[in-house]
Amino acid sequence: MSQSASHLPNQLFIDGAYRASASGRRSALINPALEQPFCEVAAADASDVDAAVQTAHRAWESGWRDLSPGKRTEILFQVARTLRENQEAIARLEMLQIGKPISDALDEAGLGARVFEYYAGAVTKFCGQTIPVSRGGFDFTLRESMGVVAAIVPWNFPFPIACWKAAPALAAGNCVVLKPASLSPLTALLLGELAHKAGLPPGVLQVLPGAGSAIGDALVAHPLIRKISFTGSTEIGRRIMECASKDLKRVSLELGGKSPNIVFADSDWRKAADSSPMSVFANTGQDCCARSRVFVERQVYQPFVERFTAATRQLIVGDPTDPKTQLGPMVSAGQRATVEEFLADARSRGTRFAVGGDRPAGRGYFLNPAVLLDVGAQDRCWREEIFGPVAAIVPFDDESEMIREVNASPYGLSGSIWTNDLRRAIRVSKATQSGVLSVNSHSSVHVEAPFGGFKTSGLGRDLGMSAMEGYTELKNVYIAE
Repeated sequence: MSQSASHLPNQLFIDGAYRASASGRRSALINPALEQPFCEVAAADASDVDAAVQTAHRAWESGWRDLSPGKRTEILFQVARTLRENQEAIARLEMLQIGKPISDALDEAGLGARVFEYYAGAVTKFCGQTIPVSRGGFDFTLRESMGVVAAIVPWNFPFPIACWKAAPALAAGNCVVLKPASLSPLTALLLGELAHKAGLPPGVLQVLPGAGSAIGDALVAHPLIRKISFTGSTEIGRRIMECASKDLKRVSLELGGKSPNIVFADSDWRKAADSSPMSVFANTGQDCCARSRVFVERQVYQPFVERFTAATRQLIVGDPTDPKTQLGPMVSAGQRATVEEFLADARSRGTRFAVGGDRPAGRGYFLNPAVLLDVGAQDRCWREEIFGPVAAIVPFDDESEMIREVNASPYGLSGSIWTNDLRRAIRVSKATQSGVLSVNSHSSVHVEAPFGGFKTSGLGRDLGMSAMEGYTELKNVYIAE
């Protein structure tokens, strides 16, 4: 990357400008492909949280909430154009901070721009209703902005998730305090800068880098925050929900997953086997939608495993700057060590490794994708979210028993169903306890459609018009005749 460390976005972004943290503390970022620190970023504390929230609240009260829908649309479209103009710069920052392969990073930067385009267009199409009531008179509903929204985003897809939280919240007339993960603050900071340059008024979008342990509670507990939108672990989601309950803040949570990939013998199972490795191993398995539990009907189990394993061996693991690379490093040494603990447990239980699970030679937090066979229903690698490049494949004979095992997971985020029988596709889709399902596909995210989970995978929805609903209060007004 041509930018030097001194030119990276490495301070807090408050009231339309970069500034140092109140404490002066900074934290180092490490390039996971090289295992080397490359810059230091300001670390916010509780006083910075208060400054950011107070500034956002003033911006909301002084005009953003009352800005005409047409003007808000115009500004958000300009944000989208500015993001597209800076797509490569965004992608290179993403690659630098989390090891995202450059081809994926470019796609995700483009996705962020598309999210802003969608919600810019949605502003003038998000409406209340007129309701005929039994008493006569005139009854109508209004969708009103909440105020200041805290958006807390993870490190695995830092830029697109920041966009799909900020864009609908801004479109609905809220102001946003965005807290990126401490491992990946750079693209969120650049988002704040570019949005302000595109015409977003000062204070409408603030960005606070820093450790969750230092500012997370202060952000969630702040009395002027009216909504928290969080993507991350189920454990932290529970803590946020508990804290938010003290003053009944609105909460949306997109949490963990242990998603199934169900392959029936009547499907194009060869296509499923060829495409399924990337449904688990993309982003080096650091994806809550990863289809890590693979259920294959016994008639095609053995040839499916052989084809899935062969496709896994062909995946290119390596330098994220190379456009041909499909899997980059894991985000940190700690994350790789966690995954390796799961693999060690699997080996101790006699699990068969069809391929992978070892480290490639050289530097970087790389890990070759692993395919596990002969897995028991109580094994950790089958039950728990690993958040790494590990897939387990099991055969099944009976559809009903398979669905019971699918639904035995405490999670319910995503999944795939492969069949050419339309009745079966409908039946299994209805029976599977999951917020997002794909039939004969592995596509989980559509800007236009709601995204979120059942059970401990969270509550509320990102994306689509459902996200707009989640960033507004519904007011009913009755006028008597």
